[in-house]
Amino acid sequence: MRTLTAATTLAVLFSSAVLTATPATADTTASLPVKQPVDIVVDGVHQRVFVSDPSNSKIVVTDYAGKVVRQLTNLPAVVGLELSADSGTLYAAVRDADAIVAFDTATGIETARYTVGDSPVSVALAGGKLWFSYGEAPDGNIGSVDISVEQPVVTLEQEGSVWYNPPMLDAAPGSSTLIAAAIGGSPVSMASYDVSSGTLTRTVYDSGSGGNLGDFQVTPDGRHVIVASGAPYYHQVLRTSDLTEDGSYASGDAGPNAVAITPNGTVAAGVHASYRPDIYIYKPGSTKSVREYDFPDTDSSDTGDTGGDELAASGLAWAPDGSRMFAVTYNSLGVYSLRVLEAPTTPTTSITVDAPATATRAKQLTVKGKVSSRVALPAGIKLTATRTDLESPSGKTLTPVTVKADGTYSFTDTPPAGGKVTYTLKYAGDTGHTAGTGSDTVEVSRATTTLSLNNNGKVYSYGADATFTAHLGTTYKNRKVEIWADPFGSDKPNTLVKSGTVNSSGNLSVVLDLKRDTKVTAKFAGDARYAPKTVTSTVGAQVKVSTSVSGHYKTSYTWGHTYYYVKKTKNPLFTNTMTAYPGRKQRLQFEIYYNGTWYGNGSKYFTLSSAGVSKVELTGEHETGWRTRVRSSYVNSSSGDTVNSTTHGAWKYFTFTN
Repeated sequence: MRTLTAATTLAVLFSSAVLTATPATADTTASLPVKQPVDIVVDGVHQRVFVSDPSNSKIVVTDYAGKVVRQLTNLPAVVGLELSADSGTLYAAVRDADAIVAFDTATGIETARYTVGDSPVSVALAGGKLWFSYGEAPDGNIGSVDISVEQPVVTLEQEGSVWYNPPMLDAAPGSSTLIAAAIGGSPVSMASYDVSSGTLTRTVYDSGSGGNLGDFQVTPDGRHVIVASGAPYYHQVLRTSDLTEDGSYASGDAGPNAVAITPNGTVAAGVHASYRPDIYIYKPGSTKSVREYDFPDTDSSDTGDTGGDELAASGLAWAPDGSRMFAVTYNSLGVYSLRVLEAPTTPTTSITVDAPATATRAKQLTVKGKVSSRVALPAGIKLTATRTDLESPSGKTLTPVTVKADGTYSFTDTPPAGGKVTYTLKYAGDTGHTAGTGSDTVEVSRATTTLSLNNNGKVYSYGADATFTAHLGTTYKNRKVEIWADPFGSDKPNTLVKSGTVNSSGNLSVVLDLKRDTKVTAKFAGDARYAPKTVTSTVGAQVKVSTSVSGHYKTSYTWGHTYYYVKKTKNPLFTNTMTAYPGRKQRLQFEIYYNGTWYGNGSKYFTLSSAGVSKVELTGEHETGWRTRVRSSYVNSSSGDTVNSTTHGAWKYFTFTN
């Protein structure tokens, strides 16, 4: 048939690079397991879609939902497809087998194989015969298979003076006019043939109709051919009798690359566009589109804005009854999908909704908007209006809204609840228009309640039990509060420690065992009249720390403290124990007593073991007669972490003697 892409045909002929594929989204979207989709035809009798894939040497067969039901394989470089008038037979041009292969569309079983000239590319039924293009460059040609006789007859070399490469072929059902055109050529070479006699008779040849041909199709009455080429930026309508222009379909200033026509003459005009509509639908006799499709971006990679998915060249086909359209699309990753577009000739209905950004609760506000469609809507249509808020989370139906003759509407409402309020307007649709919906959101004011949480700024000893009490002031209906505890350190998550309804005094309390600095948060989620509120209280938790002394020969209580007596020939050992934490260090600090005052005598940080122990031996020459003291400390940040509050251990007193 006509659906043979320019890029992929040249790839088949000249072995250039091939594309790769997977899914997207539309009314229904299904992954299409192809690398290089070239042609697509639709069997309305069995509700099957056939897509040729020369790179994988197969034809993929799907149902009307896009589900793959079978794959016809071992068809080397299969390209063009054509269906018999009764949809009982599928004809496929299998390039690298030099054959036209026929399949039963109901079973997928091969029923015939016709050996033809080198490298057949395109097939089309016209004048009771199956016509095909074939040949290697520069010897493109056209042949036929007479399938009306018991023993089909293949006739070659019926047109050898025009085509450098095998052209794309198409004809209207039951017609004796065959149209041929050069894929990818600039300008586009096109010819019209009369095949009523059973032989190929060229009636007109033209080589000036646009450039970079992507697709074309003959109209059902056989009088015109609609051309999709990279230039000009519209779909040309040419007479089949003389190939002169006789109209056009707008393509949104993008390069046309696909066209499909229903039996009643409805046109789907496809373009190569990333940031604008991909398909325009035109009803018979009209050049104003009734519907447009702009495909979303299904590329999930982090490669930036790649635009929407694009329509594959020659990637459009209608169900014969016009109830749905099938589109082959791809994203920037080369992933292909089959989109099934339901009721594509029914114009969409758009509804805009404009509500104020903010409003006061229990005060009247106005919602307005407009209903529009590419085809005029019936007069006096009504919209259903729904308000969704905290009081009516499933939505409350309001009085139906009547649309004015110019498509505008407005209504007033008094929101009883504060917070996020959404107004949704819906049109149920009619025989000539789809259903439509629109919505807008208003932030409605709410009163502010009071919420407090005690203990902020306090510091507790390690493992202390602290009672945190949240106090909630006046609210409407919600009296529930949550209390969360977030201990310092990335290894401890923020945890909900208490959730419940406050007591008659408005209080909710929880006892926490504090072993790290902790941010405690009280949360009120709000209600229909009072806004949410959150308060925090950050408290400190010290570490456990102790120091023991060894190497002394006696202890004695003197000068108000217990002193350790150490021979000057001995090195005392200080064993420091502290709450363990990865990478933590303890600071060991020395002071010496002189003339009634303790003076610093040096300090140093020592890394704790995984058990929280640090042993330090005091070496060097020890002078006798001095009163000395030592202590171990955890210093927030300086000790290697910030999960606890600075904690100083008790002083240990010692002196050296002879």
